Amino acid sequence: MSENQTSLNSCAAWTEKASQITIPAHSWVNGKPVAALSGATQTCFNPATGAVLAELPDNAPEDADAAVRVARHTFNSGVWSAMAPKDRKRILLRWADLIEQHQHEIALLETLDVGKPISDTLNIDAPSAVNTIRWTAEAIDKIYGEIAPTAAGTLALIQRLPLGVVLAIVPWNFPLSTTAWKLAPALAAGNSVILKPDPKTPLTALKLAALATEAGLPDGVLNVLPGDGINLGQHLSLHPDIDGQTFTGSTAVGKLLMQYAGQSNLKRTFLELGGKSANIVFADADLDKAALWAAVAGFYNCGQTCTAGTRLLVQQSVYDEVIERVIENSQSWTPGNPLDPDTRMGAVIDQNQINTIQKYIQIGQQEGARLVLGGKPVADSGANGCFHQATLFADVDNNMTIAQEEIFGPVVSAIPFKDAADAIRIANDSRYGLAGAVWSQNISTALSVANGVRTGTMGVNNYFGGDITVPFGGFGESGNGRDKSLHALNDYSELKTTWIEY
Repeated sequence: MSENQTSLNSCAAWTEKASQITIPAHSWVNGKPVAALSGATQTCFNPATGAVLAELPDNAPEDADAAVRVARHTFNSGVWSAMAPKDRKRILLRWADLIEQHQHEIALLETLDVGKPISDTLNIDAPSAVNTIRWTAEAIDKIYGEIAPTAAGTLALIQRLPLGVVLAIVPWNFPLSTTAWKLAPALAAGNSVILKPDPKTPLTALKLAALATEAGLPDGVLNVLPGDGINLGQHLSLHPDIDGQTFTGSTAVGKLLMQYAGQSNLKRTFLELGGKSANIVFADADLDKAALWAAVAGFYNCGQTCTAGTRLLVQQSVYDEVIERVIENSQSWTPGNPLDPDTRMGAVIDQNQINTIQKYIQIGQQEGARLVLGGKPVADSGANGCFHQATLFADVDNNMTIAQEEIFGPVVSAIPFKDAADAIRIANDSRYGLAGAVWSQNISTALSVANGVRTGTMGVNNYFGGDITVPFGGFGESGNGRDKSLHALNDYSELKTTWIEY
């Protein structure tokens, strides 16, 4: 059973628990922990301290082939794919219950692995994973087939069948919640899954797989391959015996996966990729609330969020006022120890990402943007972790590099606009279209702008809105397909028609 919440309400308590936790150090294939066939390993680090967490298998193509054979055999056996929907539901609900019972351990693994604040992993990420699996499980036996309106003497039955073997590749910024978004509908639809977590953040995926087996998921249905030995991801994406692939990550990698699908067996490919979302503030908005959420939208999870509001569009008449209010609200976004429940902003994933953030900050200054907040890495006392200040640029032109390219760090670019038409024009001047928001107390302004911005999710007087009931995905180079909601099940199933004449 998990600890009482009140027993883990201090940094010291979480630090003590971290010293005692068991770190998974294996792959998960055919319902059991395994090593890489070659014995090769890859080091998993804590980004907040630089400490080694574990040496995990660095899986290679031969490991992938073995896992795919297991997944294919399991799928063809029908032990899961042909199981009655109500029985699949029962197992997935039990899985959600087990995750909930172990949520303190899972949240701690996520914090150690990703550098996220424990308050976020415990109160947001872990409950989100539970809710995603539980909600999707409940939907399994409530999705019906169809009978088409055909001529007399004919009967056309339309069924939804599982794809087969699905490859799920998840990112390092939200590994726990994103894994749940992929696994819940893929398993609910009856597929077998090869899960490839990012090499930097595999720990919660391995814990979830073990709990799935404990819940009664048949061996071979869910297989987890950490590492990236000899281009593991490319090999899996090109594999002719994988029927579909889902990916959350960078646009550059997403484009490669689309190419690999075409070069192999045309496996169904759906992608949730980058973003450069516009957070639009009008002069008639509640400026206090808009400025508060501008900081949240830009600095939550150190800005390592594909939906981050990294372009802050502010109407000219209140531009300077809003900038000042955002700076005030940014004072609480100071990097700190992720194991401290009071920390709002934890570590950046690694030194390479710190270097990337610094590169873009230098480019922003060179191109004429005005740095008004932050801009530097932060050294955490007594640690070798990766931390960065919340950073705000003012007087940014939308053509600047920092306004067009995804930085994936706590960097916000403030851009002035004239009116609604100008705001829509600037917001849509991007190759991305994942998220965004508009702040106005005029409902006509708010809805016309929300309708005019081509993006997958648009908040009106809120940011990061939505729950499991609504689809999540993007337009343009932000990807295709959708996570969450009943729409996600469409991606993991095939339509089959049975035509009967009588």
